[in-house]
Amino acid sequence: MPPTGLEPARMNRKKGDKGFESPRPYKLTHQVVCINNINFQRKSVVGFVELTIFPTVANLNRIKLNSKQCRIYRVRINDLEAAFIYNDPTLEVCHNESKQRNLNYFSNAYAAAVSAVDPDAGNGELCLKVLKIHINFSLDQPKGGLHFVVPSVEGSMAERGAHVFSCGYQNSTRFWFPCVDSYSELCTWKLEFTVDAAMVAVSNGDLVETVYTHDMRKKTFHYMLTIPTAASNISLAIGPFEILVDPYMHEVTHFCLPQLLPLLKHTTSYLHEVFEFYEEILTCRYPYSCFKTVFIDEAYVEVAAYASMSIFSTNLLHSAMIIDETPLTRRCLAQSLAQQFFGCFISRMSWSDEWVLKGISGYIYGLWMKKTFGVNEYRHWIKEELDKIVAYELKTGGVLLHPIFGGGKEKDNPASHLHFSIKHPHTLSWEYYTMFQCKAHLVMRLIENRISMEFMLQVFNKLLSLASTASSQKFQSHMWSQMLVSTSGFLKSISNVSGKDIQPLIKQWVDQSGVVKFYGSFAFNRKRNVLELEIKQDYTSPGTQKYVGPLKVTVQELDGSFNHTLQIEENSLKHDIPCHSKSRRNKKKKIPLMNGEEVDMDLSAMDADSPLLWIRIDPDMAVLRKVEFEQADFMWQYQLRYERDVVAQQESILALEKFPTPASRLALTDILEQEQCFYRVRMAACFCLAKIANSMVSTWTGPPAMKSLFTRMFCCKTCPNIVKTNNFMSFQSYFLQKTMPVAMALLRDVHNLCPKEVLTFILDLIKYNDNRKNKFSDNYYRAEMIDALANSVTPAVSVNNEVRTLDNLNPDVRLILEEITRFLNMEKLLPSYRHTITVSCLRAIRVLQKNGHVPSDPALFKSYAEYGHFVDIRIAALEAVVDYTKVDRSYEELQWLLNMIQNDPVPYVRHKILNMLTKNPPFTKNMESPLCNEALVDQLWKLMNSGTSHDWRLRCGAVDLYFTLFGLSRPSCLPLPELGLVLNLKEKKAVLNPTIIPEAIAGNQEAVINPSSHAQLVGFQNPEDDHLAKEASCNISAHQQGVKRKADTPLGSPLEPGQILEKNEDSSKVKLKIRFSNSQDEEEIDMDTVHDSQAFISHHLNMLERPSTPGLSKYRPTSSRSALIPQHSSGCDGTPTTKPQWSMELARKGTGKEQSPLEMSMHPVSTAPLSVFTKESTSSKHSDHHHHHHHEHKKKKKKHKHKHKHKHKHDSKEKDKEPFTFSSPASGRSIRSPSLSD
Repeated sequence: MPPTGLEPARMNRKKGDKGFESPRPYKLTHQVVCINNINFQRKSVVGFVELTIFPTVANLNRIKLNSKQCRIYRVRINDLEAAFIYNDPTLEVCHNESKQRNLNYFSNAYAAAVSAVDPDAGNGELCLKVLKIHINFSLDQPKGGLHFVVPSVEGSMAERGAHVFSCGYQNSTRFWFPCVDSYSELCTWKLEFTVDAAMVAVSNGDLVETVYTHDMRKKTFHYMLTIPTAASNISLAIGPFEILVDPYMHEVTHFCLPQLLPLLKHTTSYLHEVFEFYEEILTCRYPYSCFKTVFIDEAYVEVAAYASMSIFSTNLLHSAMIIDETPLTRRCLAQSLAQQFFGCFISRMSWSDEWVLKGISGYIYGLWMKKTFGVNEYRHWIKEELDKIVAYELKTGGVLLHPIFGGGKEKDNPASHLHFSIKHPHTLSWEYYTMFQCKAHLVMRLIENRISMEFMLQVFNKLLSLASTASSQKFQSHMWSQMLVSTSGFLKSISNVSGKDIQPLIKQWVDQSGVVKFYGSFAFNRKRNVLELEIKQDYTSPGTQKYVGPLKVTVQELDGSFNHTLQIEENSLKHDIPCHSKSRRNKKKKIPLMNGEEVDMDLSAMDADSPLLWIRIDPDMAVLRKVEFEQADFMWQYQLRYERDVVAQQESILALEKFPTPASRLALTDILEQEQCFYRVRMAACFCLAKIANSMVSTWTGPPAMKSLFTRMFCCKTCPNIVKTNNFMSFQSYFLQKTMPVAMALLRDVHNLCPKEVLTFILDLIKYNDNRKNKFSDNYYRAEMIDALANSVTPAVSVNNEVRTLDNLNPDVRLILEEITRFLNMEKLLPSYRHTITVSCLRAIRVLQKNGHVPSDPALFKSYAEYGHFVDIRIAALEAVVDYTKVDRSYEELQWLLNMIQNDPVPYVRHKILNMLTKNPPFTKNMESPLCNEALVDQLWKLMNSGTSHDWRLRCGAVDLYFTLFGLSRPSCLPLPELGLVLNLKEKKAVLNPTIIPEAIAGNQEAVINPSSHAQLVGFQNPEDDHLAKEASCNISAHQQGVKRKADTPLGSPLEPGQILEKNEDSSKVKLKIRFSNSQDEEEIDMDTVHDSQAFISHHLNMLERPSTPGLSKYRPTSSRSALIPQHSSGCDGTPTTKPQWSMELARKGTGKEQSPLEMSMHPVSTAPLSVFTKESTSSKHSDHHHHHHHEHKKKKKKHKHKHKHKHKHDSKEKDKEPFTFSSPASGRSIRSPSLSD
């Protein structure tokens, strides 16, 4: 595995506190982004960027920037034309490995490709030979980075609500303008956007002015961001937005799409309170001079925070009538504002420091939640997050917060249990990254437990104060490193402020992955009056680790609640805890609880000889753990009834599912009736009571569980079957009212059918539902009633495989189907908020299908899944199609889903389909399935290899799906490759071909295939050139001064076009030294001669022989005009794919008098991008072959011994017939070369 770009930053941090030393040989101080033309019809953007850099080395001759998709027209440095090279190895990860379908191979190759353009290693897709850099670029129908939403209705773009916004996962700014796309490269910004007069452009910083053109048809927005900011935190939203200045804070402005202003006013009315809370706890003002919120359609994520602005999904907007959405939207607003302080204003030094920012922002968001929603909601959230991370780590093998990679050691791959690399954010599974953020804020909470909240907030204040001071140093950019946080810097601040050493905690939870798994049981020794507690650990299972340290145990006795801190040692299992009270069950006395409250208890159920009421292990969740504790059922019942901590109550509810007794039933019923009890605990008790009732079905007496309780609480006293008019003023009662029927529908009688009484009761609730006098909407309540109907459905009993029709439907099912149909039809006339009713109806129909009551047919769901429906409806419909695909093993529907993944206009929907297929796969790697075939393998491989290069989240989702279906090694449905052994002549050994290594072996040994062994697989390698393969897997940032040759390009990506190799004898001119990869010699090239393009072309006619990415000819349009039409890239191997190569130098064929390309580039007006001429080949090895011919042309005195043994599928005749082409930069499409004089 090649270096990842983490090393330079880490090594520099070890040198002391001299500030952050960038891996780049220059400092970016200011950048201008000017987009002067946006065409919504064609979904295109034209503009330029201007970067002001300060070289930090004397001999800077190469600058690497990040840019994907952009078509580069020309580059000028200090107003002089400059040559540049473009190479993006992530467009197609594995080149021409027609038989490779091994995920180990792909993961290694993808990690190397991402590292090769990692800005934190000083790399990039765009390479400039050297200070003001001016780059003209355009985007044509971008597939990532910028998302255009253009509704297909009548009217102008503004009337249609057309808008565009920036989006992406992690640092994705390179997708819409050239930049240094690193979180650690800060600079000030000037942003200019020219749009139609009816449009509004929203971007970062202060709006300085808005200038109209003379004809008043266009206007230009000028933004200035004077606080140094990383390019990754720059954003843009353009549309016909309605504008609202916050009435409480005039520096805050809100933007929404037309006709949504009333919803915007209500949704954002709370935001000023979030500002006040954060500024108060951090004792620091909001760092920017303004803040903007923009609500857009088809959002990439619900919340995206950028410097001084956040982009939200328009689906978060709601009116005062909506209950359920209000807390969710407020949480989103609070999250985005927390990230303004830590994430946007304070950035990270490297990817390995990401956990600090995510942890701090998540931690202060948690403090806001505690203040806003209360301690119960906060502790419930912490328990929920802890359960999620524990389940994920036990399932996958662990989440590592601070990956440190030492060269050449086994720790280079700290996550060998995963099917992806964790060395770079762009290779992470989306689920892993979500869990990473979850674990980060939980670890921050552990640090707070160790040093106290007061010290924790002082540390945050110190970080913000230093960053604020640094940001004001406009002419001392070396000070800006104080705005970057690192793990070591953060830990040093903690040590300075608190004086405490938290290194053991960091080593336990940050530097290693895994959670702790405790098993606990106890016995009471009456003679010694001692509690003998036994605690075991499982630290051998995947995702677990051994815990040594303090562990808190709370024991509730008759005389009160007592805390004990046990020291968990290496081998200690049993711990003796002295009890404070004797057994005195006959004495009447109130029992004091942990919160100081004293209560009367019925002690008749407890053990007469024991004073113990209940025991809790780690009640404060001070360890990332899973606890399985054994105690008697009456102890769980006491804990549920009398413990005031919501986490303890939820744990006891979970435990009581295993004790279906009348006493458990009574305890749960008591909780349901307690209005003082936390509403989430009461909701959980509903479902637990349903499970207990089903287990006790033979002995259950009285009406169905919860029915009498619901009738007493929510129905008319005179007529118990009729529900009262809705009144949702009490939110706790509202949530209980809509949960109880859903739980009741899960009840089953002795025949495993839903009792007729329950179904009739639910139908009556729907029938008599009356919301006329209620000030709140009942759409979520009605949706829950439909969910209750779906829960009541049980499998159909068919006789002689009879076909189900409406006539022979079960009467109960007929009633359910009629209600669902009525609801669906009503939705078309009166749509509910977020179409919650339709979503529930679609899920209910799928339940009826799965249970055999109605014919299983995906047609209805596919019609609802089409683009144009509301996104929640589409997701629900797609869930049903995914489930149908699994149950019916339908290849046709699987292909339909894969086609949606490739072509759907909404990135979020494409991501969700992949996610749903991964969680509910049609088959898995250990199953035999007719769906598993070679065509599907090829299709998925091409999707993740080259079809998703524009969206890292999508590519990682495709990798997850491929792993779920086929595993790490070669899919079993593929025929075995012809060659089972790989011979390595240099090392005189043979190894098993990695494509056929069994899964078990592949998981336990280091993968043989990696980028450095590429040549080893495809042919025999000359010992002289062995270092080429090694250099191919090394970080190319090491060669800052050399023009890279083929071997320097990782993964056999195409040659970098436009390399300038001119001979010149004039020693007075500036010369550039070129070091060739396959020789130790250097050659001096006169850069001045470069501009003599005729000499350049005549000297390098053999550049015509250079191969480009295989298969360009397949996507070759017949005219230059058609080059602007997007072509769908569909992968590698059998189907050729496109690979953009950018260069200012154009080679030509023949000796005609056409105008030279470089002379063309000097013209002030350029109508087409300048590109490199390329030729098609069938293998990346072939480009190596031509490399040597080219080298011989330059170095006739040197003899080359490198000979390739493998054959090429095409011959020279086919080459001669090939029409001469050049490739369009970002799109990667090739077009026939027009006459240069045209």
